[in-house]
Amino acid sequence: MSDPNEMSYIEHLKELRSRIIRMFLFAGFILICCLPFTNDIYTLISSPMIDLLPSGSSMIATEVASPFIAPLRITIYTALLISVPYFFIELWGFISPGLYKKEKAFVIPLIISSIILFYAGIVFAYWIVNPIILSFFISAAPDSIQVMTDINRYLDFILKLFFAFGFAFEIPIATFLVITTGLISKERIKKMRPYLIISFFVVGMFLTPPDIFSQLFLAIPMWLLFELGLIISRDPVN
Repeated sequence: MSDPNEMSYIEHLKELRSRIIRMFLFAGFILICCLPFTNDIYTLISSPMIDLLPSGSSMIATEVASPFIAPLRITIYTALLISVPYFFIELWGFISPGLYKKEKAFVIPLIISSIILFYAGIVFAYWIVNPIILSFFISAAPDSIQVMTDINRYLDFILKLFFAFGFAFEIPIATFLVITTGLISKERIKKMRPYLIISFFVVGMFLTPPDIFSQLFLAIPMWLLFELGLIISRDPVN
């Protein structure tokens, strides 16, 4: 005779598999919708660099397939970024049956806030961090050096910034969850503040391109967002 609990576990795995498949299908559908706008997406992403290049300079492709692969690659990442809200909806659909009504009322605003903060991090990286960093590097180049950036290297740079800042902006949510669930008390986290601040700078060093400016632009917002998470958090009532 089969164990009902084991069957329930298998059913959960089947549901999780079906939801993951739907996530991939949705992302694939978004990608298909984005493909006709590949060149427009590439122009939008590359414009901060192109606008800052000196007169006579341009982006270059050092590999045979780069003119095709680079725009396609950024379109794939764009489709994934657009699909993030749907990913959260599927995640919510998977966990919600096991939550109480009070917990559902708590989780929904949390998911919405996570989505908003993720996109806010990307917008911050694109409109503020990226132009400042690029402007500094290009202006710092000696007169004997003609700046002509490879498109793949630039895309690696900006995509790294997007995801680093997108996830870094989730820090208030992470801080809120850790405190409100009672995992770590608010007072204890306050005592850990100096070590956490140092860790933000270490994380900034690993997640951003190898320059001090990118690291500071990531580490300082992480610190401020951590402080915001402390402000909005309360220890659970016993």
